[in-house]
Amino acid sequence: MKQINISKSVPVVGEYDVVVCGGGPAGFVAAIAAAREGASVALVERFGFLGGMATAGYVAPLSVFTYNQELVIGGIPWEFIHRLVDMGGGYIEHPLGNVAFDPELYKLCMQRMVEEAGIALYMNSYLSGCTTEQGAIRHIVIENKNGSEALAARVFIDCTGDADLAAMAGVPMQPSEEAPLQPLSTYFILGGVDTSSPLVCEAMHHNKQGENCHCLPIREQLVARAEELQIPEFGGPWFCTTLHEGCVAVNMTRTAGNACDNRDYTRAEARLREDVFRMAAILRENFEEFRGCYVAAVAPQAGVRETRRIKGVHTISAEEYVTAHRYEDSVSRGAHPIDIHASKGSSQVTIFLDQPAYVPYRSLIAPAFPNLLVAGRALSADRKAFASLRVQASCMGTGQAAGVAAAQCATRGCAVQDADIEQLIVRLKALGAQI
Repeated sequence: MKQINISKSVPVVGEYDVVVCGGGPAGFVAAIAAAREGASVALVERFGFLGGMATAGYVAPLSVFTYNQELVIGGIPWEFIHRLVDMGGGYIEHPLGNVAFDPELYKLCMQRMVEEAGIALYMNSYLSGCTTEQGAIRHIVIENKNGSEALAARVFIDCTGDADLAAMAGVPMQPSEEAPLQPLSTYFILGGVDTSSPLVCEAMHHNKQGENCHCLPIREQLVARAEELQIPEFGGPWFCTTLHEGCVAVNMTRTAGNACDNRDYTRAEARLREDVFRMAAILRENFEEFRGCYVAAVAPQAGVRETRRIKGVHTISAEEYVTAHRYEDSVSRGAHPIDIHASKGSSQVTIFLDQPAYVPYRSLIAPAFPNLLVAGRALSADRKAFASLRVQASCMGTGQAAGVAAAQCATRGCAVQDADIEQLIVRLKALGAQI
């Protein structure tokens, strides 16, 4: 492949204690947690709004906050949920603690909390590189309408979901699995749905512990008539209330693809956008509850289940996860079932937990990178454990832990590998973390 060399000077437009890359569920919580600990914080987000998979992907519901009648993910994430509910933008499904939401109010609630914390926001900014010195990241480089800009920090947190910053810095990743990556799915919102009908009303509320909440009556017909109706690859379907009468968020499209490969991701998103309108037509033409439905919105980006994960100081194993092994450095929890979607076909492997699992601090750091933490989907876990931890409540929990740890390490001037775990746990518990 032909190559060109580019050399340019990039202005350093900000210096902070902590810089968080990615403003999704993990990133916005990490930034708030660090700022509330007294750190100066910058938050970088590629879209012009925060929320990641919730607001760019419409991934609903937010799951799982409670399990066995007890709170699992507390602190700043749970505060956010209650503020969202108070705004009329969220609905907590008891007893499981899945949360249905209005994507637009979600954006606004999150933005307000970030601004209240005094965080410097760099939105519409795409992470394009970093500089390192002896394993330490010195700057990140972002691209926006101002051109190339650099930000300096004492500690960086990668909340990009795809471990973009970690990969740029040279962090080793978990080995590629023999099985294909879990598929991509583009959520869409249908208007004109009979949300008062028993079938839809039952399906759009995700409140049953130990059960897959897909709409089984519709699924059975789709599976039986897949060839007749020329149905594309699909999963579920899962429907979720958007808190507005006549509207539901729909999760049913799927296609194999790698979101870390630009060409493959482009192909997959184009395919999924076609499938959205095909699926809407199938629902409209074959199910009375959807007779008047129309596509009200398509998620700006496809939902990503799985890409890169770091090879951390500790890799959470499936055995540790399903047995709820409690580590000395446990800093967060997880309660969603292990949930592995087939990259082709409509099958899904679901393993429900007896007890909420634990996440150690060591899974958020890599051995030789003294000022980098990760949170959210980039954490160090094997494929089965990760298939539970990838969901949004779990991402918020690890974001909270990473944010507090980053602020403490920045204040002490120590490597993230030398964090004071005892003090970290004390602070997390004071915030309300259920660890």
